[in-house]
Amino acid sequence: MDRQKKHPAASAREIKALAHPLRLRIIRLCGLHELTNKQLADRLDQDPGTVLYHIRQLLASGFLEPVEVRTGESGALEKPYRSTGRSWTLDTALDQAGPEGPLAPVEAFQQELREAGPNALAGLSRFMLHLSEEDAEELNERIHRILREYTESDKERKDQPAYGGIFVLHRSSD
Repeated sequence: MDRQKKHPAASAREIKALAHPLRLRIIRLCGLHELTNKQLADRLDQDPGTVLYHIRQLLASGFLEPVEVRTGESGALEKPYRSTGRSWTLDTALDQAGPEGPLAPVEAFQQELREAGPNALAGLSRFMLHLSEEDAEELNERIHRILREYTESDKERKDQPAYGGIFVLHRSSD
C-alpha cells in the first residue's frame, strides 16, 4: 500500500522511544531549532542528566542527530542536536509500549499547551460523533491526508510562526 511506503511500521525500539512525553517534546523542540542538552534542559525545566539520557535514546533510535559543534555565546563549544523528522513518518503502535504509551503524545501536547499559555490557542474543536468502524477509519484518513498536505509542504513556510497541534480520535468509554 502507498501508506506502508510512506509510513513504515516502527520497530520496538522506535515505539519505546516515542512512548515518553519528554522525548516527544525534545523531538519537537529540535525540529524547530538546533538545541544543546543544556538548552533543552533549561527549556523543559529538567535536570541536564535526565535530558541527556533521553537524548541518547533518541539518537539511538534515529529520531535525533548531532549537528556540527559550534561556539556558544560564552565562547565554549556546544554540541547541538536536531530532529531527523523520522518520528512523523512512522506508523507507530504506541499501545505496544505499555498502557501509558498511547497517552504520551497527549501528555506531551498538554505540557506544550500549558507552556504556551491560554492565548496561544488558535483553534479548538471538541466533538462527539456516532461512527461505524468504517466511518471512523475514513474520518481519520481524511484528516491525516489534510495534515500530510501541510506537513509535506512545511519547509516552504519556515518564515511563518510555528503552530503545533494534535488530532485524537478515540472511542468513548460510554
